[in-house]
Amino acid sequence: MDEDGLLESEESATADKKAVDRAFGAENRNRLIDAYFAPSAAQGVSPGNAWEHVYRLLLWSDPTTGLAHCYESDKSQPGKPWYARSLAFHDWLCRALNVEPSELSHEIDWLFLKACSDLADALLRREARLAEIAAQQREPYGDCSFPEPGADPELATIIEETLRPYLTKDVQEEVWNALTQKVRQFLAVQNKRKNLVGEGFEDVLAQVVRRACDVPADAILTRCLLYEIPGFNRARQGAKENKVDLAIIRPTMRTLVTAKWSVRADREKQFTTEYDEYINAESENSKFQYVFVTNEFDPARLMRACENLHRNSLMFDYVVHINPEAVRAAYKEGQAGHGRMTATQQRVIKNMESGRLIGLEQWLRNLSGQ
Repeated sequence: MDEDGLLESEESATADKKAVDRAFGAENRNRLIDAYFAPSAAQGVSPGNAWEHVYRLLLWSDPTTGLAHCYESDKSQPGKPWYARSLAFHDWLCRALNVEPSELSHEIDWLFLKACSDLADALLRREARLAEIAAQQREPYGDCSFPEPGADPELATIIEETLRPYLTKDVQEEVWNALTQKVRQFLAVQNKRKNLVGEGFEDVLAQVVRRACDVPADAILTRCLLYEIPGFNRARQGAKENKVDLAIIRPTMRTLVTAKWSVRADREKQFTTEYDEYINAESENSKFQYVFVTNEFDPARLMRACENLHRNSLMFDYVVHINPEAVRAAYKEGQAGHGRMTATQQRVIKNMESGRLIGLEQWLRNLSGQ
């Protein structure tokens, strides 16, 4: 292939990469979220059913357990304590959605699956082009028995040994190569989930607030710079500009939302730092709300979010879980493998009972003044 051809192929590959990135980007996410809500327009999105839409859009099945994901996969494997809790959560969700346990995976993970469909279209075009180029690149070595691209003999052997009792004939090598490539592609796409759930959670919350609380679209900002919110100054020269996950701007209140599907230990330390920065940047000397919205199930993290103080006052005005009843179901005593509820779990339940830890429904009702 001449230099012009190589340049053209590199440009095509760059264009395809951009297409792949766009499948999980903000513009496509919001297009897909709009498409999801379109059939619901007649019934409407309300504070009462908002949690259901969030779970249908973003919650997924853990491929290693087959259960709806509520905690870290490595701690939720069969025989470990969070497997029993995952079973309880899966059972609660199926009953809440009126879905058979074996069918739940078909009712959730809507946003990721749709983005993957868009990604698959881009990948098919990309692979067809690259395969044609690769064939030309391999021509000079046609008689050298080079390994086929994508070959993974070790993975193929694992699959073959597992399926051997069920195979009626030998499988050709090119079939194993194609299968192992698909497995690796699947795993690579799964890595995209972290990005989609992170920013996708913010996008879904923004759309839910707009639809359930009748808030104008221009009053809801996602991933905005702090100074773009009325009444907040720019960062000092040379300082990093802060971004806010979600901001809701109403005539009587500015609400700054930290939206985290789950919480890493290092992320917890940033909550206080961010709040200090918000306070220092506030320029109108008027109240604003600092709200934490999450789907975290870890009791210690939920307890700290509810009880952490800032200058001798509770840091978050509201700590919001997508549905606290899901947490209650996961912590439930008396189920096989559960044993007694821990002291930390009991404190989380007390925070629910006191109204410190509220659900998405209650928070949306507060926003809309219901």
